[in-house]
Amino acid sequence: MAVIELDQTNFEQTIQDNAFVVVDFWAPWCGPCRSFAPVFEKVSNDLAEVVFAKVNTEDQQSIAGHFNIRSIPTLMIFRDQIIIFSQAGALPEAQFRDLLGKAGELDMADVKRQIAEQSKGQA
Repeated sequence: MAVIELDQTNFEQTIQDNAFVVVDFWAPWCGPCRSFAPVFEKVSNDLAEVVFAKVNTEDQQSIAGHFNIRSIPTLMIFRDQIIIFSQAGALPEAQFRDLLGKAGELDMADVKRQIAEQSKGQA
């Protein structure tokens, strides 16, 4: 699947309409971002069930600000509209694939139950 560019017009809809979305926050001037881009693209071609998307933090400062992006590249994984992973730094291909495998194996019903329990505890 091709990597899609996210902006103000399609970010929310992309997250809402897809069960598994991986977002790469990047900028054109960022060396590690440029180095990670081919890995991101290559892995995206192997996992058709996952949406791979990029947010150019220079052009989409409001999105980057909303997610408090302070370092790039930053990878963020959404499952069922829940952020299950967010970390700055480029990953080697094997580690990236492993991360996506583990993210795909998560029991989202259990994750949602844990979130609901934490919400009750904070109320």
